[in-house]
Amino acid sequence: MDQLAIRGLVEADMQAVDREIRSRLQSDVALINQLGHYIINNGGKRLRPLTVLLSSKAFGFGGEAHIQLATIIEFIHTATLLHDDVVDDSDMRRGQSTANAVWGNEASVLVGDFLYSRAFEMMVEVGRMEVMDILSHTTNTIAEGEVMQLMNCHNPDTSEENYIAVIRSKTAKLFEAATQLGAVITDQDKSICSTMADYGMHLGTAFQLIDDCLDYTQDSQTLGKNVGDDLAEGKPTLPLIHALRHGDGEQRQLIRQAIEEGGLAHIDGVLTAIESTGSIAYTARRAEEQAELAKQALAAIPDSPYKQALLDLAYFSVHRDH
Repeated sequence: MDQLAIRGLVEADMQAVDREIRSRLQSDVALINQLGHYIINNGGKRLRPLTVLLSSKAFGFGGEAHIQLATIIEFIHTATLLHDDVVDDSDMRRGQSTANAVWGNEASVLVGDFLYSRAFEMMVEVGRMEVMDILSHTTNTIAEGEVMQLMNCHNPDTSEENYIAVIRSKTAKLFEAATQLGAVITDQDKSICSTMADYGMHLGTAFQLIDDCLDYTQDSQTLGKNVGDDLAEGKPTLPLIHALRHGDGEQRQLIRQAIEEGGLAHIDGVLTAIESTGSIAYTARRAEEQAELAKQALAAIPDSPYKQALLDLAYFSVHRDH
């Protein structure tokens, strides 16, 4: 099924999530309302909440807790974006000015904190210790991933293994939690919960690897952020790591300098090196391997339109242009 059909399966629930998001964003502090609504309404894919809903429905869930959990996941994701953009000094996301570019770093950090704390309030309302355990561990792991990424910035000696560890903590961990929660709230046994966690981890890893490719292959209008942002921030993502490993002496020296210095002064030479070493194709293959592992993880799940939607999401995660 196509992406519209996937969302159509849970359209009513997605609308309920949107209502819940707007309701839970309400605050007596006007700036929280303004900035929170700006970032939430800023054209995101809502992919992580979607996976909560699909995984819950794949196991026949008929209650309301999945709406809260999908909202919690979106709030955690949004909080990380607010903090990321401050750390990275980003001025564009999803084709619009970032919140920190509009309101300043201080407001963005504090509203990110508000979203985190609101998410934890909602976790308590769900009233299941296992949910609290998963999500508290998830937020801690994401923070560790952010610090690991910061340590890798401007470090051309970052290995592929180290980089994969970063994106599994920083990006894939929230996907893992989102899909695992659908099994948890339907009281599946531990093996099924673990299977769903594996699916989300591989899906999130594939998704991030394709983002790494798009940073060097799409224009800013299509991608919704500035092309070469990762290089400008001195981030050694997989296309750079591969090109650095397989380029000639001159290319390796150029890439090392570009990573160490940051900025886009060497972008043309870096793009040439990435192309000549097949680094985009390599990164895409690694993403496809992860998407295939995600699909394989669903083998033990009963067939249903929701399972098929999860399988198709794995396909779309690596076949997209933004």
